[in-house]
Amino acid sequence: MNLLELFSRTLDTTLPVFAMVFVGIGLKRLKWIDREFVSTASALVFKATLPTLIFLSLIKADLSVALDVPLLLFFAAATLGQFLISWLWASYRVPKADRGIYVQGAFRGNCGIVGLALAAGMYGNYGLSAGSLLLGVVIVMYNALSVVALAAYQPGQSTNWRSLLKHIVTNPLIISVVAALPFTAFSIPLPSWLITSGDYFASLTLPLALICVGATLSVATMRSGSQIALSASSMKMIVLPLLSTLAAWAVGFSGEKLGLLFLFFASPTAAASFVMVKAMNGNVALAANIVAMTTLMASVTVTTGIFALRLLGWI
Repeated sequence: MNLLELFSRTLDTTLPVFAMVFVGIGLKRLKWIDREFVSTASALVFKATLPTLIFLSLIKADLSVALDVPLLLFFAAATLGQFLISWLWASYRVPKADRGIYVQGAFRGNCGIVGLALAAGMYGNYGLSAGSLLLGVVIVMYNALSVVALAAYQPGQSTNWRSLLKHIVTNPLIISVVAALPFTAFSIPLPSWLITSGDYFASLTLPLALICVGATLSVATMRSGSQIALSASSMKMIVLPLLSTLAAWAVGFSGEKLGLLFLFFASPTAAASFVMVKAMNGNVALAANIVAMTTLMASVTVTTGIFALRLLGWI
């Protein structure tokens, strides 16, 4: 396969995902969708369609393949490593008031939407099922570590572990992973009509979610972006994915597993980071800039990363 064919295959994976993000930007500028639509659609995705997608992908999966304990453990360790590297860098380079926001923006990826969409596009049902299990791990870690980072630097804030535990236990995505495991482990069948109806409903998830991601981006906000936001975005989209993927390759991951890890490592900053900063009365402009910058950077960095990994023969 020559370089042109290899690059074309890479674009086949990434362009459908990021095209939907840019469709969202266009629809918002045309005023065909508004803030209320985005709010309602995002809630529908988070509470209903995405949990359905995760549940169905897991019950259809071969658990002996999807449930890869070394992969889950490495991903958890790498996520913790990214958090610590971000915090260490911020301690020396970022004003104290913005450190927690920087750390969260630099390590917390949008794995539930962008990462899962890329995994599905690249690896089909394996990407969805194995990615859903990774998602279950990372949701817990992202929420816990984000609260720690923000509470450490936001005046008057403390780490409320009871509230955090409640949010984790009641998270629809985690519930869908836990609910699906008995069906997969014991091969409990569901009626075909129910699976077909579920597939129809779940198919709304990725296009709707990606359109909402695009609609929430603000180019005006990016124009006023700070050097801190640019630094956090570079950390999130270039430095940490590079270090984490090299570490994964060094310990022996390759092929689908390495590709899946890269896609999750290289996902842009989650919009939930902005919501959490706002709830804790932090610098919302900085948080918004990081989300916007990383989302737009992802179309280039993810495509480049996949192309490079394929060129090296690692995936």
